[in-house]
Amino acid sequence: MRTTTAVLTTLLAATAAGCAKKDANDRPADTLVATAPGTVPAPTPAAALSVTDVRLGKAVDANKRVADDTDDFKPGDTIYASVLTSGAASGTVQARWTFEDGQLVDSTSQTISPTGDAATEFHISKPGGLPKGKYKLTVLLNGTEAKTKDFEVE
Repeated sequence: MRTTTAVLTTLLAATAAGCAKKDANDRPADTLVATAPGTVPAPTPAAALSVTDVRLGKAVDANKRVADDTDDFKPGDTIYASVLTSGAASGTVQARWTFEDGQLVDSTSQTISPTGDAATEFHISKPGGLPKGKYKLTVLLNGTEAKTKDFEVE
């Protein structure tokens, strides 16, 4: 009787383990992965880099942040963009400035490697002044559009 009970218990345990939810590595989800003594578990991946906001203004502070947000500018103004990011990964931030019908005014990129919240500064100006009209700033992160900001030069 003990042999039969032991066999049935083993079969039930094996059946239950086979039905358990499995993770991406085809292991039961509740199975812990043991590490050998003296080894360090793999580090948690860095937080993904993302663009959280874009602010426009006529000046930036020492931390590359726009002090007074505005979307109305004069032809002779230097227009600053502060691209705010979050995360701790390397990436490329690109600022594409376009005029009314999509005509490219300027495109600049910077490679960044923040360790948390950060700001990256971009700017445009023209010695004779920017033409009056509607503009758009498109911010791309690693080649993918992340944020846009419309503004006007009056």
